[in-house]
Amino acid sequence: MTTGSVILVIAALIIYIFTTVGGYDQIEDTVTKIYYADNISPCHETLIDRFNTEYKGEIELVPVSLPFSKFSTNDRKELLARTLRSRSSRIDIFAVDLIWVPRFARWCMPLDSIFTDDKRNAIIKPALESCTYNERLYAMPLYIDVGLMYYRKDIINTLSNSEQVVEKLKRSMTWNEFLELSKRLSSHHGPYFMYPANNFEGLVCFFLAGINSNNASIFSGDSIQLCQPKIDEVLQFLIDLVNKYKLTPSVVTKYDDFQCCLEADKRDAIFFVGWPGFRKHFEGFINKPERAENLGITAIPHFEGGIPSHVYGGWNLMISKHSENKDAAIKFIQFAQRPENQKMLYKSCGYLPIINSVYNDTAFVNSEPDLKFYKQLIDMGFHRPYRINYTKISDNISYFVNLAIKGDLDSRDALKKATQSINSDMIIIK
Repeated sequence: MTTGSVILVIAALIIYIFTTVGGYDQIEDTVTKIYYADNISPCHETLIDRFNTEYKGEIELVPVSLPFSKFSTNDRKELLARTLRSRSSRIDIFAVDLIWVPRFARWCMPLDSIFTDDKRNAIIKPALESCTYNERLYAMPLYIDVGLMYYRKDIINTLSNSEQVVEKLKRSMTWNEFLELSKRLSSHHGPYFMYPANNFEGLVCFFLAGINSNNASIFSGDSIQLCQPKIDEVLQFLIDLVNKYKLTPSVVTKYDDFQCCLEADKRDAIFFVGWPGFRKHFEGFINKPERAENLGITAIPHFEGGIPSHVYGGWNLMISKHSENKDAAIKFIQFAQRPENQKMLYKSCGYLPIINSVYNDTAFVNSEPDLKFYKQLIDMGFHRPYRINYTKISDNISYFVNLAIKGDLDSRDALKKATQSINSDMIIIK
């Protein structure tokens, strides 16, 4: 994309965000209005309605919806950054991918004095870890995600030893075992495995999970070094899934998470990479709704000699330091983290809770059996690197890895170019 195109896209996004906050200049004097930017799902709407009912006559939370169906995570990041950089007070509170906290901290209100140790101790460690930067608390989690793999239960159940296969899948089989399993399902007409491979953050998440599961790291001291045999092995495997084994259709290089899940459904794929809640988030989009009942969740495979690895995702709430209604915004964060609201977000939309007490509620966990397995995946999870320049790292990795999977570069050349670009002053224009 050219620089001119980028400017036009950003301008369109900024117009969108301002026009979605209808009536901003007509605020009633008696009610404090706070504007909240996020992907406003039906569960978010329920949460907002609950909040507005409890604070009726005092606070009204106005949603500014940035749906995943219209905006990629990268779009949202750029839009929010531009809005905050302009010192606009039109957005009071907003959701960020948990890896963005270091980038957005400069524009946000520190929360250390508000959320004291007892309140922080109520939150599961992986979620809280994502909220600090330079030893200051700048965010609080709304929900956490963890990368996983979906599978078609009805197809796997056709195997004579399906129970053993599912048990091994849930423990995370090796990629070699996963390839062997494909031979037993070769008569299936749809793709065997799909993963999002467009030039975007989701590809980076999947790639980093592979690197972590292969006992490798992208860091060499303080610099990025992707030209390592174990990292090359991971990228070559992603290339081979598409171009050698033909188990993954090449069209995945055009798909983000949202598109990959929808296309996996349309193409009748057996396995595909995703995040918790797919069955709930995409009910209205699924080609054959009854198929959602046959979607099981399982661990992502790992490399021989490595460990099961599942990257953390999720969304944190931050308050603009230019907000004129910080106290009201804080009340919304506290409200969203109440156990009853965390349970609602999970039951209705599959958003994983961030409160310890929810996972310790035996009756609730027993009524939601998948939650136990999600917690196991969380325990096997890891964070992407918390660096102020993470955006540059991610943009370069996604750009060159995508080119390699498409066949435009070989693995070594892609890793070499990505490393050089990250450690230089070069900028990738998406």
